[in-house]
Amino acid sequence: MSKLLGRYADRIYPATRLVIGFLYACHGAQKLFGVLGGARELHDPQGLLAGIIEFFGGSLIALGLFAGIAAFIASGEMAVAYFLAHAPHGFWPIRNGGERAVFYCFFFLCVAAQGSGRFSLGSLFRPSWAKA
Repeated sequence: MSKLLGRYADRIYPATRLVIGFLYACHGAQKLFGVLGGARELHDPQGLLAGIIEFFGGSLIALGLFAGIAAFIASGEMAVAYFLAHAPHGFWPIRNGGERAVFYCFFFLCVAAQGSGRFSLGSLFRPSWAKA
């Protein structure tokens, strides 16, 4: 499969970053604006902070602008969310409802390690000698 899809890796990664960053931003939009079937959580300091990280972090990740930093913060937020909201209800994420939090946590950890990549706003601002 690597031979088949490997040549498209530089296109698949930004597409994946874009889609998952957008979905994460939608979670933040629910908390901040009460849209997409969610309730505003502006009265709750944890909900407000989560909404800010999710909306703005997800947007930065999707756009590929400071994606490494935003993804590192988002990964930490998802780890905290898992241990506060899901882990008390059992060990296994599939049983305690925390599989999305675990997925986001580890995906964003990968983005933090990889950075924005090609086809990102960040690549437009990088000097030509720094692009590799």
